[in-house]
Amino acid sequence: MGTVFSFDVRGGPAPEAGQALAGAVEWLHRVDAVFSTYRRDSQISRLDRGETTLSDCDPEVREVLELCGEAARTTGGWFTAYPGGRLDPSAMVKGWAVERASQLLYEAGARDHMVNGGGDIQCRGESAPGRRWRIGIAHPFRPDGLAAVVDGTDLAVATSGTAERGHHIVNPNTGAPAAELASLTLVGRHLTEVDALATAAFAMGDAARAFAGAQDGVEAYAVTAAGRAWWTSGFTAHCPGLRLEAWVRAPSA
Repeated sequence: MGTVFSFDVRGGPAPEAGQALAGAVEWLHRVDAVFSTYRRDSQISRLDRGETTLSDCDPEVREVLELCGEAARTTGGWFTAYPGGRLDPSAMVKGWAVERASQLLYEAGARDHMVNGGGDIQCRGESAPGRRWRIGIAHPFRPDGLAAVVDGTDLAVATSGTAERGHHIVNPNTGAPAAELASLTLVGRHLTEVDALATAAFAMGDAARAFAGAQDGVEAYAVTAAGRAWWTSGFTAHCPGLRLEAWVRAPSA
């Protein structure tokens, strides 16, 4: 998928954990083969060109496109599977694929693990007995720095921003790059949901605060292009003992 994936499996050895891990990796490669917009022979590329039909594609293609439709309705059209007028459900696919890989591990008995897909994370269980997972949110202006740290169990964390790929998220209403925010992180239970909503909310700019605050079971932390940080009221529950700063950098920095 053009990014790095990693697995962190904790606890004692589960009888079929190794097989499940191999299966999860195989699943991610299959998802890439089916959904990649960079492969001309992928089902998504062929569907976009009209060379195949949805009924001839794998069942997962219909599943993902239905999820995209739900996200479009939830976000009032800010999420789209047709950026620039072409079929591209990538904003849904990665989070969905990572969560499914996590479920494969969980069902095999690896109850305490983390799957990281390009910085979007699905955690299950604990990092150690009695210890929650701790996940750093990348600082949008300082390479290798952290803007905040969240922790929890059975947690999904997704960040959209400009630090790694520049202004690559487009406002679907104007076609212009979304530039009001430098980064936006959503925290919830399911990566399929929070990853897709993070992309749409980032495109919303300042309106993302009200949108995120209205989503059940989802909290947000954002840094504006000017360096000011804001967060939803429940976000601090994921940051016990940490003091969040209103400014991540001075606007003139």
